Amino acid sequence: MDQPPTTPLVLLVTCAEWPEGEPGHGALDVALEAQGLTARWVQWDDLGVDWGAADVVAVRSTWDYDHRLGEFLGWASGVGPALLNGVDVFRWNTDKHYLVDLQGSGLPMVPTLAADTVFDVRAAADRYGVAVVKPRVGAGGRGLEVVSDGRVWLPSPDGHPGPWVVQPLVESIHHDGETSVFMIAGHPVSQVQKLPSTTDIRVHEQFGGTMRSVELTREAALLAAQAVATVVDLLGDEVVYGRVDMMRHEGRLVVSEIELTEPGLYLDVLPLNALPLAEAIAARALPRTW
Repeated sequence: MDQPPTTPLVLLVTCAEWPEGEPGHGALDVALEAQGLTARWVQWDDLGVDWGAADVVAVRSTWDYDHRLGEFLGWASGVGPALLNGVDVFRWNTDKHYLVDLQGSGLPMVPTLAADTVFDVRAAADRYGVAVVKPRVGAGGRGLEVVSDGRVWLPSPDGHPGPWVVQPLVESIHHDGETSVFMIAGHPVSQVQKLPSTTDIRVHEQFGGTMRSVELTREAALLAAQAVATVVDLLGDEVVYGRVDMMRHEGRLVVSEIELTEPGLYLDVLPLNALPLAEAIAARALPRTW
């Protein structure tokens, strides 16, 4: 007699700092259960996890990867086809040089220059006037610096040793903040506005930033869809889910970053993001028959 298929297993990947999952994870847990899936939160560096047993592996809150990138990419390369977005997308997206790639493709972007040395940073920052310097590998806004005089810039003793990317300081960050559109299965599904505090340009909550759900606008949705389509054209890989961050620069909305590796979906603010994500995961989780 044929054995009945078992419930597909989904592994949701996190890190030691967030062992129970990302903020608002309960919404995703419920949505996956409603899709008939068994889901567990596991740490990416837990040697006891049987990744081969999973039908789908979805990276969610691995927010320590920037300090251990080689290990993280090594882990991802061993997971196999069950890994959503996949190691090639991760390798490209975890190095902010991808912003230069996107800029070269014609996508509306915050202007970005790559800088391998201190002298590269100085030249780029001097070109932009007031500049933002970011580590090429960085997460959560860590290591970001605002440089007002590039000619004398040096990395701080406890700062990032490089390489970097350099962008102009976009003035609208102070009053409009940053807009993020969530893309799932090729479709824009929701939007948030993020504002920095009065003492920092970073919109992350740990630096005093705040966020709120706003109506998905046509302008932002079209740019987000264009951004993800551009990535797919560049890499030739499927992008199942991601977040496109934007700012208004010189009168138009432009992309500031695209998060495709471990994009926070802000489920604590937008719990309904869990529904299309669960549907996308279910569509890729074939019932096991062995």
